[in-house]
Amino acid sequence: MRKPFKRLLALVALLGAAGMSHLAHAADEGQLIKRGEYLAIAGDCAACHSQKGRAPFSGGHPISSPLGTIYSTNITPSKTAGIGSYTRDQFAAALRQGVRADGSQLYPAMPYTAYARLNDEDVTALYTYFMQGVAAVDQAAPATDLPFPFNIRLSMKAWNWLFLDKKPFEPDPSQSAQWNRGAYLVQGLAHCSTCHTPRNFLMAEQLERRLQGGSLGTWYAPDITPAALQAKPAWTREMLADYLASGHAANGATAAGPMLEAIEMSFSRLRREDLEAMASYLLPPTAATAASAVNKPPAGLTPVQGDDTPQAAGRAEPGRARLHEQLRVLPQYRRPGPERPATAAVAPGVAPAQW
Repeated sequence: MRKPFKRLLALVALLGAAGMSHLAHAADEGQLIKRGEYLAIAGDCAACHSQKGRAPFSGGHPISSPLGTIYSTNITPSKTAGIGSYTRDQFAAALRQGVRADGSQLYPAMPYTAYARLNDEDVTALYTYFMQGVAAVDQAAPATDLPFPFNIRLSMKAWNWLFLDKKPFEPDPSQSAQWNRGAYLVQGLAHCSTCHTPRNFLMAEQLERRLQGGSLGTWYAPDITPAALQAKPAWTREMLADYLASGHAANGATAAGPMLEAIEMSFSRLRREDLEAMASYLLPPTAATAASAVNKPPAGLTPVQGDDTPQAAGRAEPGRARLHEQLRVLPQYRRPGPERPATAAVAPGVAPAQW
């Protein structure tokens, strides 16, 4: 009787250990999904890949451009309409290199040039979230059909060879952990330079002028370098964190237009310590105290100010997705607009406007 009893105890212990291991794995998986969801919010994925009247992340957001309408894609785990058949490595290639699972090239309207900075752990968390934390939607987004030659995605290989830096973010050992966290977010997930950095004639970022302001059609993303942030009205790191959290700052800055959308959908949902880290990177303690001239919008562009929102201007609401497309894929789209009187402080670094 003793041997069967001992075997029974061993079996119970083995089953118990297996059960505990399964529970621990499930808990780890749950934490990974939760982390991936937070990262997707930081990357503002829903701004481009969700559309009113459709399920979250199922794409279909129409993006007006001078060359035609571009539609965002379905990034739910649907195997027929989304990315459900993607492996983790294929997901990473799309996210950081702009290459789809079928080998075709993505347009840099998808900010893979910034997401290339993401580390492997965060890519894995995002993959786990989109595969396990998002409901599959078997509804294909409308196909994008641009005219020749913009419909030839193969040309993006040459563009990527010239302008895509595939190196993940590397912390600067001379800086604090907070500064490095902020740099990782600003350069990567938040993709701030996508709008705030001027472009060359091939629509690639002029990295030697990083964050010095860029035109977005008739919109203008202001200079947010440390020198500009210390010009009048001067910013502090606390003001910057408050601005990203609420769209308002003690120096009178009030967000509007595409910046307000980014705050509502992304920045306001981030942890305070991450907002403070971003502020520490944008306005480091070692920044020069002397204010320098702030870049002004080029002639013919309308600063984002007053009630100069897409609705007030009589344009279809662009959202950040439209700005991304116009800025990254197409020839720079400029439409002259009337200058308006200054009303309040704009986004960081530009006093006579709102953003």
